[in-house]
Amino acid sequence: MKLLYAPWRSAYSVRAENNRNEYCIPDSCVFCIQLKENTDEKNFILKRFEHTFVALNKYPYNAGHLLVLPLDHKANLEEMSQEARHELMEVSTHCTTVLKKELKCHGINVGLNLGICAGGSIPSHLHMHIIPRWQGDTGFLVPITETKVISFDLNEVFQKLKPQF
Repeated sequence: MKLLYAPWRSAYSVRAENNRNEYCIPDSCVFCIQLKENTDEKNFILKRFEHTFVALNKYPYNAGHLLVLPLDHKANLEEMSQEARHELMEVSTHCTTVLKKELKCHGINVGLNLGICAGGSIPSHLHMHIIPRWQGDTGFLVPITETKVISFDLNEVFQKLKPQF
């Protein structure tokens, strides 16, 4: 890989960063709105814990894609209490166990995207992605047509996972 040193771009990078609406308020956060609605089945919320909750992603990368989120509107790990960070990891661990058992996945991707530049689509409310993977779950459609086939019904997956939480 070739690197191009371009220090003149720093002014643009800083200006772009300052103009981003990365940190929306809880009143406009989709996750906070879902929590307030208190219609967990409609919003695919599998369980609320003391500091976090687990939801089935409505726009999954793969069938069974789970999100683990703090109940409080927090964008970064350092904003969370130690107890909440600990629970985030414990609940994420439980999610991996459930997905292996119930969906018989061959592997799992676990990760956080902190900030827009890291790939966060909703960067103002931190969320851990727990994505089940199967051998051969990607094929030619993704790179050629930018189309991903999800061959499971979200409602069926929700009903299958719900008892495990």
